[in-house]
Amino acid sequence: MISHHSLISTWLIYVNILDMNESLEDKPLGFLLSRVANALRAEVTATVLEPLGVTFPQYLCMRILSQHEGRSNAELARDFNVSPQAMNVVLRGLEERGLVARPATVASGRSLPARITRDGTELLKRTDSGVRAAERSLMANLTARQQQEFKKILAALGTD
Repeated sequence: MISHHSLISTWLIYVNILDMNESLEDKPLGFLLSRVANALRAEVTATVLEPLGVTFPQYLCMRILSQHEGRSNAELARDFNVSPQAMNVVLRGLEERGLVARPATVASGRSLPARITRDGTELLKRTDSGVRAAERSLMANLTARQQQEFKKILAALGTD
């Protein structure tokens, strides 16, 4: 059986071969960011999340709710640039496992504020070391200073 790690490595080699004819200046920023995000997502999913039975969208949803409790389905859908229906599927999966809770009804309006449960918080804590290890692996070819600068640049680009 082929391991996820070898599939990731093969995919990265394939992408690198395709990119050999294009100079760094010619590569669109979105393409480069997508490559980094896909590599990290694949590593985190294979080594950390799959063994815990969690999908990457579920992980991200719990991460957001751990920092911004009470987000509605519509707000989370906007956060992830997905449809409310797609986000509802993610939330329902988390609710079924007891990792996220939403009230059955609210006093006014229709939005049901979601919150991460104690079990969700515990599961999220269990992912932290593996996610950090995947990040370190992805950035292994950068110096510590370059890694720090890279994160600063990404944070600055993502600010409204």
